[in-house]
Amino acid sequence: MTSAFGSYITALAIPVLVVETLHGSAADVGLVNAARWLPYLLFGLLVGVLVDRVRRRPLMVATDLACALVLAAIPMLALTGHLHLGWVLAAMAVFGTATLIGDAASQSFLPRLVPRPLLGAAHARIDQADAVAQGSGPAVAGVVISLLGAPLAVLIDALSYLASAVLVATIRLTEPVAVRPEPGRDDAARGGLRGALQGVGADVVEGLRWVYRHPTLRPFAISTHLWFAGSAVTGSVLVPLALRDLGLSKATLGLALTAAGLGALAGATVAVRLGRRWGAGRVIIATQAGTGLAWAVMAIAPSVVPDGGGHGSWGGGVAWVVFAAGQLFLGLCMGASNANEMSYRQTVTPDRLQGRMNVTMRSFNRAAVVVAAPLGGLLGDAAGYQVALLVAAGVVIATAAVMTTSRLRSARLDDEYAVADVP
Repeated sequence: MTSAFGSYITALAIPVLVVETLHGSAADVGLVNAARWLPYLLFGLLVGVLVDRVRRRPLMVATDLACALVLAAIPMLALTGHLHLGWVLAAMAVFGTATLIGDAASQSFLPRLVPRPLLGAAHARIDQADAVAQGSGPAVAGVVISLLGAPLAVLIDALSYLASAVLVATIRLTEPVAVRPEPGRDDAARGGLRGALQGVGADVVEGLRWVYRHPTLRPFAISTHLWFAGSAVTGSVLVPLALRDLGLSKATLGLALTAAGLGALAGATVAVRLGRRWGAGRVIIATQAGTGLAWAVMAIAPSVVPDGGGHGSWGGGVAWVVFAAGQLFLGLCMGASNANEMSYRQTVTPDRLQGRMNVTMRSFNRAAVVVAAPLGGLLGDAAGYQVALLVAAGVVIATAAVMTTSRLRSARLDDEYAVADVP
């Protein structure tokens, strides 16, 4: 979790860099977000096969180092006067490729470290640490960006990835080299390049089949894809809304975003108890609807700005409080949801499919981002940032309502589907 602190700084620094340093629009922010997640669409399913065939810890170390290098390139380009939108897009695409591999390896590595009955508690502890980073990172980012500028703020994240690589390298765990192909694939594996490609294709299909034929993973995956589409829209318009419609400064925006970290900490603290009491499925559905409500709250914040606020103001005070309250509720819902989401899908999936399951879901989630982020930016520029936020909120709330009719509603960590063999 060392890199999480720096990542929350970058999450604010990159949109501010595009909007203020490069004078970009919400559509430009959407393009940068899309570039960040495009590798999931292009390579995600193949990465899932890779993670299931090799040791996972070395991948985590290598990708942390790659992230450090590519992020460090942004302030270097800025200092030499060569930074422009094209370079930011390229850097985010490379960064996205590295984090695609690293995140897949990390998510698939945890079940090898922690017994499955304790995965929920483990994810809750990770989420608590992440929430602390989320609570402090944006506030620090706002101050650092104000003092040093957005490009140099990204350098902090580069250093955090370097530290993460060193720490992960110290983990001592004997991992299996790989899971050997099933007997039916041996002939293909000996057939040269064509056979190797057939083997990879069979592995990809097996991962897809596991996720989209599973009675509870299927509705969970579909609802999550739509949630990420809504989140991509909000990611494209939230910073422009805060800086331009609310008139917040970078420091006060960072302070407002820390509310999400506080909410996430509270949500992660009760996540396991909520899952045990109500079931993982009900918690997932309720919190997805809750994030939609949080976006709607933030969407109405500009409506309470007296006389339109003004640059560097606190958005009339009341508007800032409304915006921060939306962030607080958003963090609360995400903190309560994540431990239940991750522990459920890892509990129901055998080790040999962990990489493919994780990357299959993440690839389609990020594909939704690639499509929705630019569209969200265009919608925000054309119809207003408030309208774009309300559209995203409506889609997510409607999806959660539909999911109450699916088997996901009754999903629990110990239910019968946790051991179901999907054909």
